[in-house]
Amino acid sequence: MNDLIPRIDLLKTAIHPVRIAILDELSKGVKCVSDLKDFLHISQPNISQHLTALRQVGIIDYFIDGRLRCYFLKNPLVLDLLDMLKKDYPCELPGPECCPVTKKGTYRREQKK
Repeated sequence: MNDLIPRIDLLKTAIHPVRIAILDELSKGVKCVSDLKDFLHISQPNISQHLTALRQVGIIDYFIDGRLRCYFLKNPLVLDLLDMLKKDYPCELPGPECCPVTKKGTYRREQKK
């Protein structure tokens, strides 16, 4: 379980709509904050907060080019995460025919609300 903790922290940090958009954009290549600002239409300080959170868990990093910070993906798990989020699942998994322990009961297809 302890070896999963870094991945769990990565997921907890990444799973925010703005951060997913940032990661998706970085999956296309290196971007500076102004590129992200044009794309996301949110303030530079807000973008910087999201970038800092992503850097703290090792998802992204940056290099400095003059006055610009150029961000890039660092953790390869992010590409799998983005692919999974974009995947179209045609249907739900089927419910069980009965209880696996007692071998009785039936799964109600429609749950009452």
